Amino acid sequence: MNERDFINITVVGLGFVGLTAALGFAEKGYSVKAYDSDIYKTIELSKGELPFHEPGLSTMLNKHLNENLVLCDSLEESLSDAKMIFICVGTPYLEGTGLDLSMLLNVVKDVCRFSSKDPYPSIIVKSTIPPGTMRTKIKPVIEDCGLRVGQDIGLAYNPEFLREGNAWDDFMHPDRIIIGELDGITSDLLVKLYESFSVPYAQVSAETAEMLKFSSNALLATMISFANEQALIAEHIGQVNIPELFHLLHMDKRWSGSPAGMVNYVYPGCGFGGYCLPKDTLALKNTASQYGVDAKILNAVMEVNLDISEHTVRKVIGRLKHRDEQIGILGLAFKPGSDDVRYSPAVGIIEALLDEGCTNLSAYDPMAMRNFEEHYSLPLKMANSLDEIVAGSDICVIVTAWPEFQTLTDHANDIRIIDARYMLTNKEPALYSV
Repeated sequence: MNERDFINITVVGLGFVGLTAALGFAEKGYSVKAYDSDIYKTIELSKGELPFHEPGLSTMLNKHLNENLVLCDSLEESLSDAKMIFICVGTPYLEGTGLDLSMLLNVVKDVCRFSSKDPYPSIIVKSTIPPGTMRTKIKPVIEDCGLRVGQDIGLAYNPEFLREGNAWDDFMHPDRIIIGELDGITSDLLVKLYESFSVPYAQVSAETAEMLKFSSNALLATMISFANEQALIAEHIGQVNIPELFHLLHMDKRWSGSPAGMVNYVYPGCGFGGYCLPKDTLALKNTASQYGVDAKILNAVMEVNLDISEHTVRKVIGRLKHRDEQIGILGLAFKPGSDDVRYSPAVGIIEALLDEGCTNLSAYDPMAMRNFEEHYSLPLKMANSLDEIVAGSDICVIVTAWPEFQTLTDHANDIRIIDARYMLTNKEPALYSV
């Protein structure tokens, strides 16, 4: 008997995500039961007709209907013998209150009432939810039903990244599988379920998985709005060929990852600096203003750059025992591999610490110390090496992500470290191939 015969799947909610997932699992050879509370949608699907347009799904529906995919008239019927229960119901946005989770939470309650308690069933949420929902809202609902997550029932978050119009291909050939783990049994079962997809997977905290879904869509939305704002500015300036502008913008080799891929820019730190980025962003913002355009995104870009620097300073102050402690600033250049200190985030951080009464400041940079002293008159002692500054400091702040600072992981128990570049933990999650 095929091992897949032991993993009976139920999909609750047959909208864009749910129907695609149900058909995808059926195509992979799993036995799938599906339920939707909308009886008219179920009737339409039972005739082999889609309630919405999505290329490829109609063919798959007619291929698997009443074979690997069985449509059920009730939730209770769909949950009989279910090993893995995927919840894909809507979480619409309500103005002023955020996402409406009422339908999702009600389905979770009903699943707990109807699902088989033997063997250990697992609830896997695919609906888009705010970070923290799995642990602070869904898990308590399950426990209020008298079930213990990790003992009586499993729980995980497994987001989808489907594009309308390309959902089938996106589901069957994903970039990666994300498993937001709340119990090990369900997490491992999901790994087994997705083995046949032959793509990397990551087992992360539920909060990381939830945030990833939001961050992914927010990044795409930001890029679209950025492009629209640039077009708006260009139209007001006049004589700018906007399609040409963007086609040429797309030719930047950083999009393809050499020598510095765009992914390097989509990674947090304590702000950007250097000569070009601050100057040109400010200049374009000023130009837009001259043409009557309020460049909201460019304004926000500069504001956030200041905010993140201030946030770094607050983190340092919060870790100090007193203002007289010795603070080591690691990195003065605006980026590693350069001695350029113009608009370096280090300047604002150092000045803010001085304003806070922190006067015992020292710094080390493999390349930029002389330039820094020539450009800025700040009461700052320069160290000759990383070892020297670490030995003489009570707390160290990584401001520039120089590779040699990775060795600070060896001092993690000896000194307080503010890693403002997020470089001491692995940049990439533990990805495994299935």
